[in-house]
Amino acid sequence: MKFKIIVSKDESGFYVVECVNLPGCISQGKTEAEAMKNIRDAINGYLKSLKKHNEEIPVKDVLQISEISV
Repeated sequence: MKFKIIVSKDESGFYVVECVNLPGCISQGKTEAEAMKNIRDAINGYLKSLKKHNEEIPVKDVLQISEISV
């Protein structure tokens, strides 16, 4: 399965990764590679929990992630 993620850096320099399709599924790492490994683990854990509780994977059709100036 493929999931859309958002990668950013926090004020302390950690990479923060959020899975757009899975509410609350967020992880981080000191390096981008570590953060990507951690979000994979988080997503797998999230999916296992959904399966355990007989819940469906949330469907959120993300069309675009962009930025806007204000």
